[in-house]
Amino acid sequence: METLREIVVLVHLVGFAVLFGAWVVEAFGKRGVSRVMNWGLLIAAIAGLALAAPWGTDALNYPKIGTKLVILVVIGALIGIGSARQRKSETKTVPAAIFWLIGLLTLANAAIAVLWK
Repeated sequence: METLREIVVLVHLVGFAVLFGAWVVEAFGKRGVSRVMNWGLLIAAIAGLALAAPWGTDALNYPKIGTKLVILVVIGALIGIGSARQRKSETKTVPAAIFWLIGLLTLANAAIAVLWK
């Protein structure tokens, strides 16, 4: 069971890496929202919810799980708002505040996962 949990942790990290990596690529490009960000968010969300299930190994940290879930929902909302504005915009970019907030919250979510014990 512990091996399966570690595999889910790996998938969760891959989801974060896809989301943050796509954001970094866009930061050096047109500063928009890409479909790869959506995929990374989806992978991280599904794996994160699977990790929030009781695996029987240790006690769950519900405040940490709740904080990470709220941040994940905000990131999803910002990506949705950004992609809608990007479609309507002639320049095909996202407003700077939305774009930088996506990256900052993604990094904050990873920091919470690593640093909050």
